[in-house]
Amino acid sequence: MKNLSLILNGVLLVAVAVLFYFHFSAKNHGGSESSVTAPSDLKFAYIKSDSVLKHYDYFKDQKTILEAKGKKLEQDLQTRGQSLQNEISAYQKNIGNLTIGQAKALEEDLGKKQQNFRLYQQTLEQEVSNDQAKLTESLYTRITSFLKKYAEGSGLQVVLKFDQTSDVLFGVPGIDISQDVVKGLNDEYKIEKQNPVKSDSTKTKKK
Repeated sequence: MKNLSLILNGVLLVAVAVLFYFHFSAKNHGGSESSVTAPSDLKFAYIKSDSVLKHYDYFKDQKTILEAKGKKLEQDLQTRGQSLQNEISAYQKNIGNLTIGQAKALEEDLGKKQQNFRLYQQTLEQEVSNDQAKLTESLYTRITSFLKKYAEGSGLQVVLKFDQTSDVLFGVPGIDISQDVVKGLNDEYKIEKQNPVKSDSTKTKKK
């Protein structure tokens, strides 16, 4: 439970957005054949995922919320664990004054409490894992949706993620659109925060 607040350090945040145009042709001897021709003037750009995460206000807000929740859950778990440990210590201290039947009953009760504590711990860990997965999915959706709109306005056909885990080993600064993407994402998020009711209703309709 020490790592409850760790969020998305190694996650892939951006998909490759490829806008290719396909040309199908040729029919021969009653059958059909197709050929795919990629445009010769592909326009590429890339973003630095660590830079986007560092400056994306939505991610910073969600990270703060999840970290606060993680600390609260961890404190609750520690409190429950300490309470159980106190009961076990009291049993061990007073076992000499107990009858065999009393000792057996207490042992069974403590065993059940230990089992319930482990189940509760697993439940909290799963809850945190689910929260992280939801944030990962939300980030992916938000960033890729923005990139599609950005590509339509700028003529980009491919947007790559550039970091130590990607296959992109080099990119000239001129095609780094990280700052533009961060600004666009933050502008959208600012509008969303100013109109929470509208944003929620929009999400509900999409579902």
